[in-house]
Amino acid sequence: MNEYDAIVVGSGPNGLAAGIRLAEAGWKVLVREAAAQYGGGVRSAELTLPGCIHDICSAVHPLALASPFFRTLPLARYGLEWVHPPIPLAHPFDDAPPALLTRGLDETAESLGPDADAYRRLIGPLVRDWEAIVREVLGPVLHRPRSPIALALFGLRAIRSTRGLVERAFRGDRARALLAGLSAHSLAPLETPANAAIGLLLGLAGHAVGWPIARAGSQRIADALVAHLRALGGEIETGAPVGSIDELPPTRAVVFDVTPRQLIDIAGPRLPARYRRKLQRFRYGPGVFKIDWVLDGPVPWRFEECNLAGTLHLGGSFEEVSRAERLAWEGVHPDRPFVLFVQPSNFDRTRAPDGYHIAWAYCHVPSGSTVDMTAAIEAQVERFAPGFRDRILARRTMTTAELELHNPNLVGGDVAAGANTFRQLVFRPVPTLAPYRAGVKGIYMCSASTPPGGGVHGMCGFHAADAVLSDFD
Repeated sequence: MNEYDAIVVGSGPNGLAAGIRLAEAGWKVLVREAAAQYGGGVRSAELTLPGCIHDICSAVHPLALASPFFRTLPLARYGLEWVHPPIPLAHPFDDAPPALLTRGLDETAESLGPDADAYRRLIGPLVRDWEAIVREVLGPVLHRPRSPIALALFGLRAIRSTRGLVERAFRGDRARALLAGLSAHSLAPLETPANAAIGLLLGLAGHAVGWPIARAGSQRIADALVAHLRALGGEIETGAPVGSIDELPPTRAVVFDVTPRQLIDIAGPRLPARYRRKLQRFRYGPGVFKIDWVLDGPVPWRFEECNLAGTLHLGGSFEEVSRAERLAWEGVHPDRPFVLFVQPSNFDRTRAPDGYHIAWAYCHVPSGSTVDMTAAIEAQVERFAPGFRDRILARRTMTTAELELHNPNLVGGDVAAGANTFRQLVFRPVPTLAPYRAGVKGIYMCSASTPPGGGVHGMCGFHAADAVLSDFD
C-alpha cells in the first residue's frame, strides 16, 4: 500500500489548493516544499527593519477574494482577515487629480472626465454579470459554459488588445491610462491580442470585491490554507526539495506546482518525448525588479485621494505605460518604467511599528535582468509624490535573479509563470485540452503555467486536482 495517495510538489497557493481539493475527496496527501517556509508567492518577512512586515512577492489579492474555490473554504476560521483600502486603485497624473478605480461604478466613471458615460457602457454590463464571468473565466479550458451570454459579452471585449479596446471606447487619456495600468499586470505589450482580458478582469474585480490586502501580510493566506489542509488530514514538509521524481515514495499521483522548466528537470525521463519537446517551447515573459521601503511617514502624494488607495499605478499616460511595457518585452530597460506601488501600512498598522510606514513596488524589466532599477523606480514615485526620497529610512531590492533564487517558479523574474501571449493566455503550458495532465497518467501540473494562469486564486490547483480525481474515479 502507498503511504500517500497523492504528493504535491510545491506549496504555492495552487499547490495548496490541489492538496486541499484531494484531501476533501478523502485522499491522503503530502505536500513537499523545497523552501524553509511554505507559501510560494504569498510569503511575508521582515526584510528591512525589525517589526516591518513586507510581502516578498504578491501583495494585493482581488482574485483570492473572487476565487470560486477559496470562497468555499473556511479560511477566516484560521485567522485570515481581509483589509479593504477605501480606494482599491489610483492612477495619478502629473497635473491633474488621479483616475480612480473604486467599488462604485459611477464614482469611478466620474473620475474619468469626458469618458464617464463610455466607461459605464463598457464596464457596467460586465459588473452586473460579475459572478457568472469570474466563474467562467477562472474555469478550466474545456467546459460547457453555465452562463454563455455573460461569457460572450466579456469575450467580445476581452479578445481585443488593450490599445484596440481603449481607442475604440474612449476619447480622453484618463480612461485609457486606467485600462493601460490594469492590463500591464499581464507583463505583455498592450498591443497583444486578448491582452485586454486581464485588465478587464482586474478592473471588474475592483468593483465587485475590491483589491484587498491580508492583515499582517500575505503569508496569512498560506497559513490559512495550510491549517485547513492539516485539518483535513493532509501533511506538509518544508525544507524538502525534490530533485527527481524517483526520490518520491510510491503514490497514485504526483501533482507539480512548478513551471515547465522545473517539471522537465524533475520528471523529464518519465514524460513522453513529444510532450517534453512541447514543454521546452514554453515561453517565459519579462521579469520584475522589486523594492521594499521603510518610511518615516506616509507617502507625500500630491493629491490626497492617493493616500486612500491601496495600490497605485505610476506611469502617467497610456502612451507612457505602453512604451515601458513594450521596451521590457523587447529586452530594453525603460528609463521611465511603469511602477506598481502598494502602501499596506496606511490601512494595516500591524505591518510596521508606530512612526514607521512600509511600501512595496516593482517594475517590469527584461527576463533575467541584473540592472539596478532603484533610481528609475524612485524617480517615478517622486514624480507623483514630491519629497518621497526624504522619507526613506531603509530599502531592500530584489533583482530577477534574487527573485528566482527565492522562488524557482519565477524564471527570469517572471511573476506570471509564463508569457501572456495570445496562445499562452488560452493554451498553457502546451496546446492541449487537458493542460493539467503531463502526458502520462499519474503526473500532473497545477502551477500558474496552467489555465487560468497567474494570480492568487488557487484555481489551477483546483482544476488539476479535479483531473486527478477524474482519472482515478
